[in-house]
Amino acid sequence: MNDLADRVLRGELRALSRALTLLERGSPDAGSVMEQLDPHTGRGYTVGITGPPGVGKSTLVDRLAEHLRAQGLTVGILAVDPTSPFTGGALLGDRIRMQRHYLDEGVFIRSVATRGQSGGLPRIVKSMVRVLDAAGKDVVLVETVGVGQTELGIMGVADSVVVTMTPESGDSIQTLKAGVMEIADLYVINKADRDGANQLATAVVGTLQMADLSDGWNPQVLLTQAYANVGINELWDSIGAHRSYLTDSGGLQKRRGERRRTEFLETVQEELHRRITKRLSDDAGLRTLLEKIEEKAAEPYAEAMRLLDDDAGIAGVMN
Repeated sequence: MNDLADRVLRGELRALSRALTLLERGSPDAGSVMEQLDPHTGRGYTVGITGPPGVGKSTLVDRLAEHLRAQGLTVGILAVDPTSPFTGGALLGDRIRMQRHYLDEGVFIRSVATRGQSGGLPRIVKSMVRVLDAAGKDVVLVETVGVGQTELGIMGVADSVVVTMTPESGDSIQTLKAGVMEIADLYVINKADRDGANQLATAVVGTLQMADLSDGWNPQVLLTQAYANVGINELWDSIGAHRSYLTDSGGLQKRRGERRRTEFLETVQEELHRRITKRLSDDAGLRTLLEKIEEKAAEPYAEAMRLLDDDAGIAGVMN
């Protein structure tokens, strides 16, 4: 067995960090590590926390982790942040906001940069979740960057999706938009001590009553005050109820199978894009073609199709 994979399975934090770094960098070594880890996945449970900026997602994740640790469960946290335009790294660095867990070896926190990918989640998060799962984390919490309706990517990562809102009127309007309503298994009205919390909860319930719930699960609407640790127990109980429903109905296996299929296709697309970009910069013939396209001496669409239809050309891109 690969030494790094073996150390990850033993729960070594340095090895876990190293494996995640290999994935982020797109290292060829990551593939062999993932092959060794994959048979040991499927035991942990992944919860996605999403919602507009400023709703208290980080505080909610922090309190959930505290609650899970009190129950003796180990926790992995992937905090997806905007990408720095200078370094390409995670800009906010959620680890700073969760310092209470810094010395707790039962909690592993990693900030992940979006790297400009749409949907608020980079493709690599799916693989990172599996690494944390193989490392023995009972629960993996994925906090998204928080860009409203583009958070649909969380559906392809989490077993249970929690959409978080606050009582402000803007969130109430967002709630009524189908793009947000269709991704959640649970709804949390955070900062519920503010005026309008009950009205927002009523609006969400009313919208859900008109929604197509053909999958059989009726999403719950919960009120929390994460900063005061209010409603966290009830939230975890509801997540547990959803997990039981998925397990009993076969939905959990289906979701995870679809995620693996999607991860494969996205990885192929991403790697093809990387190789094509590199080839375009390294190959003198392709650079000449690009110059012709820029100068209107060649047509972009036709030349692209010609390159892809050319066995020699596509082989060069793939290698």
